Amino acid sequence: MKVLHKPHEIYAQIDFARREGKTIGLVPTMGALHEGHLSIVRQSARQCDLTVATIFVNPSQFGPKEDLSRYPRTLDEDYAGLMKAGADFVLVPETQDIFAEGHSTWIDPPEVAKPLEGEFRPGHYRGVATIVLKLFNMIPATVAYFGLKDYQQLQVIRHMVEDLNIPIRVEACATVREADGLAMSSRNRYLDPSERKRAVCLFNALQRVAGLTQAGETNVATLEASMRTTLEDAGVAQIDYARVVDAESLQPLEVLHSTGVALIAARIGSTRLIDNRIVFPPDQAA
Repeated sequence: MKVLHKPHEIYAQIDFARREGKTIGLVPTMGALHEGHLSIVRQSARQCDLTVATIFVNPSQFGPKEDLSRYPRTLDEDYAGLMKAGADFVLVPETQDIFAEGHSTWIDPPEVAKPLEGEFRPGHYRGVATIVLKLFNMIPATVAYFGLKDYQQLQVIRHMVEDLNIPIRVEACATVREADGLAMSSRNRYLDPSERKRAVCLFNALQRVAGLTQAGETNVATLEASMRTTLEDAGVAQIDYARVVDAESLQPLEVLHSTGVALIAARIGSTRLIDNRIVFPPDQAA
């Protein structure tokens, strides 16, 4: 596994491989890797000739009161995990190589970025879309792999790729969960033992919605109320959103008449967690 730090170095390596006819998988990360990340790397390694992972804590996607300074950095552990998972290259750039002094060009993200996280984290998806497009330019990959856990982010990237005719395929990878259902996240390490136990309520709320839809419930207000009740009963004081929306556009629904997605963002103690689950109307549940 080669670790590179300069964008021009990785471009030269990948461009040469593409000219030889090899397929390239790209797995962007911010480090602090867990089994969820590594499962994506393994998927890329199975499906592509070469796999490139990136580690870059992107300052442009953090708000002024968010956790950029305390976001975990675990490079040595990350390298070991990536090597074992089958990564061939890792790009670990310095911030000045990504956002040089005087940088003033940004991507205006697509409409799908506006609700949900777009309401609670203004500017977040501008930073995400810009860094992802930069990575696509630096690493001319065949396929880019992103986890379904960050569902709205996945949709933002899919829409950006389609709108801008970017020659790359975006592959969604399943959410990896702990034994009790909690979605794996780099931020889970912030939870103390009591909070960790309580955090499973996000998964429980999504399970409850899935059960209701399978039983025939299609009224979205009822589904959303069930999620909030589950979270509040578990002692969650701050719920940014608990919504059921259209799975493609993320626009509000009144009745679940086509594929939807239930999404939650809530704070367990001081840690903000997100999770989601695709839901189907009763006639499509099978």
